Amino acid sequence: MGVRKDCRPFTERYDDLKIIQLTPGAGGMYCGNCFRDNALVTEFRRSGHDALMIPLYLPLTLDEANQSADTPIFFGGLNVYLSQKFKLFRKAPGWFRKLFNAGFIMRSVGRMAGKTRGEDVGELTLSMIRGEEGNQVRELEQLVSWLKENHRPDVICLSNALLIGMARRLREALDVPIVCLIEGEDAFLDSLPSPEREESWEEIRRRVADVSLFIAPSRYYADVMAERAAIPRERLAQVYTGINLDGFRMSKLPDAPPVLGFFTRMCPEKGLDTLVDAYIALRRSDCVPGLKLAVGGGCQPMDEPFVAEQKEKLRAAGLMGDATFQPNIDREAKLRFFRQLTVLSVPALYGEAFGLYVVEAMASGVPVVAPEDASFPEMIAETGTGVICEKGSAEALAKAIGDLLTDRERLAKCAEAGQAAAADTFNIQTMAEAYLERLAKLT
Repeated sequence: MGVRKDCRPFTERYDDLKIIQLTPGAGGMYCGNCFRDNALVTEFRRSGHDALMIPLYLPLTLDEANQSADTPIFFGGLNVYLSQKFKLFRKAPGWFRKLFNAGFIMRSVGRMAGKTRGEDVGELTLSMIRGEEGNQVRELEQLVSWLKENHRPDVICLSNALLIGMARRLREALDVPIVCLIEGEDAFLDSLPSPEREESWEEIRRRVADVSLFIAPSRYYADVMAERAAIPRERLAQVYTGINLDGFRMSKLPDAPPVLGFFTRMCPEKGLDTLVDAYIALRRSDCVPGLKLAVGGGCQPMDEPFVAEQKEKLRAAGLMGDATFQPNIDREAKLRFFRQLTVLSVPALYGEAFGLYVVEAMASGVPVVAPEDASFPEMIAETGTGVICEKGSAEALAKAIGDLLTDRERLAKCAEAGQAAAADTFNIQTMAEAYLERLAKLT
């Protein structure tokens, strides 16, 4: 996958750091932020730093070795919910509350996590953002006490800005800088009902001062949060997310027949229906004879009716036999999935802060077609790894995919550019080094 220019171990350049990474678990759901945080902690440890990943709410579902294994879950999902709903529960004895963190209960709650919508958790989200002033203050104090007794860090990293309510208390109690990673909060916050939506944004802006550094995964999202969360530019860094390149192999870009891929959560927001419509249009035009469709990624119970609708459209068009759906696959199956593709397209309909699937396609030498929106221009157009087209238009998407698939020379150039971009920029070693350089300056 390429050779990095500076292969000195991090320990030669930075003093050993004790890093705490706080990451919300998504139960049975695959979560890009969980993958990112787990890969970072893995790399921090590999390079000699004392990094500990602490799960919040629910267990983490990952496709690599879980770096939070044997670490207790704080802010247990059921305790957080009951503390929000019932004043009496907030005074319940510790032994009673501990029962709700039992493994079988966590697994049961985790299976329902995919049904959670922003419109249903407005008050809870606002309470969590209020931190020591919210209804979950007891859970916050438990985390503070545990860190004091077991693992005093040099720096604490929050996985996203929805955890910013913890920053003030953690900073004051442990006398350490707080770093907050930001990715995708805007879409979730904007889905909250009013007035919790407006109050949550205002509370985040009020608590920005509690954080020493914010790190965004793209220039696009740095600009978004600088404006919407009023983050001062001098406390806002941009570092591209990287992945573990182990196991990725170049696709042969099959041509007889070619394969169009989609890999992320199978939901309307990611544009699966737009892609299916574009695929049907391509097959009807016969500009790419025999084109196959491969759909993979997370699929939760709440997504299944939508996925069923897409399958029915394909069936009605007589194309279901040329389409495959592979939900919730493990890492090895994911690597095989990407190797079978000729091109990948995820026509997301919202402002994607960073597309992890784009980097996975790059690492597999698979060209990408994406909307001319959000982070995609800087990830795809600037690196030469694919093409961008009009957002939300199945017709424009079909034309862009068809034009790329019928230009084998351009396909090859995009594949080569993607592999180079993954090796040079979008890999976990480069990402971890950039993080460590910034964390070291804070300690």
